[in-house]
Amino acid sequence: MNGTSIEGAQDPAGPHPGRVVLLTTSHRVAPGLLSWPAWQALRTADRVLCADGAHPQLPYLREAGIAVDEAAPTAEELVDACADGHTVVVVATGEGEPALTDGLARLAGSGRVRMPELELLPASYDLPGARLLDLVQVMDRIRAECPWSSRQTHKGLAKYGIEEAYELVEAIEDGDRDELREELGDVLLQVVFHARIAEEDIEEPFSIDDVAGGIVAKLIHRHPHVFGDAQAATPEEVKEHWLRTKAQEKQRASVTEGIPLHQPGLALAAKLASRARTAGLDVPLPATEGIGYELLALAARAEAEGTDPEAALRAAARAYRDAIRAYEAGEPTT
Repeated sequence: MNGTSIEGAQDPAGPHPGRVVLLTTSHRVAPGLLSWPAWQALRTADRVLCADGAHPQLPYLREAGIAVDEAAPTAEELVDACADGHTVVVVATGEGEPALTDGLARLAGSGRVRMPELELLPASYDLPGARLLDLVQVMDRIRAECPWSSRQTHKGLAKYGIEEAYELVEAIEDGDRDELREELGDVLLQVVFHARIAEEDIEEPFSIDDVAGGIVAKLIHRHPHVFGDAQAATPEEVKEHWLRTKAQEKQRASVTEGIPLHQPGLALAAKLASRARTAGLDVPLPATEGIGYELLALAARAEAEGTDPEAALRAAARAYRDAIRAYEAGEPTT
């Protein structure tokens, strides 16, 4: 139906068969925030019907002076209600009234019923990111009702955050789009889960809105070339803006502050080398023998050459895994 009219076999000489407007709304948009065409249709309708007496839009419609009848008419009853040129607006429930629309389609297809004009009118639309609201609501219910989820803590979930991050990296490196989408969802779940747990903290609670608000403020502040008057024409200039504003925010005494020491060793070594190089610190590597120091030197060299040592080692390890499997299968190895 999508905003167009559908009419059955009609007698041009007879009275106008009326009009049915199926009004759909998004539960992700605050109730009462409807489009202007929707308000026009509601105010000019002869009747407004809604099958769900608890529909979140009803209090706002009635406050605006719209009389709404709680009724779930059949297709035949709705056609009769439109007789003599009447307009009936049906405020759709969350399911979109499939039984009613199917019934109207059957009547129109029969050719035996003089059909009113049928119009689908979206009264509110989802904005990009609207499904994140669904995730927050689902997580809230799971936290309240699930015996396992309701007992989780930040510390208890920490290992899952690490696992999901690694699985995301694997999906990226494998180039699997389906896996990438799924793993991004798993990482997002960790963020929402931790934020939901944080709401319950007695001394320092915060919510997912606080988390989102914080990162929005950080992104705006660290992108003055996008949200301000600063200029940046190259990725290097962007990085310079980022590092400068980050240094102003953190007021760190050392370039090593803020580097997580529990990350994998090669990544840690590369991060330290990157911080020192970016800051212009010509600090020689420890002149100590041992496999650890040899790996440190390799990681620093990789970083200086623009190579991620962790990714390089994972690629080499996967090649070694394939060689092991080939050997186990009796295939020739090189």
